[in-house]
Amino acid sequence: MFRQEVREKMKKLKISIEGMHCASCASNIERSLSKVNGVKNPRVNLIMKKCYAEIEDNVKEEDLKKAVKRAGYEAKSIEFE
Repeated sequence: MFRQEVREKMKKLKISIEGMHCASCASNIERSLSKVNGVKNPRVNLIMKKCYAEIEDNVKEEDLKKAVKRAGYEAKSIEFE
């Protein structure tokens, strides 16, 4: 029951990312985003240049952008589903 309650508080997220060129780039972004408290299961699609993840309500958009920048890339847009 607890997992269900946590899952219901999660939002789906899509980040458009600029500057990725290879699988290592994607891996660096996933690793950086996974260090942000409240971000779960970040998955980068290199071909689409997008990252998909689930986030808790308390995660700030600015923290997501900083995590992408820390990996050496730019978050062009962030959309919530």
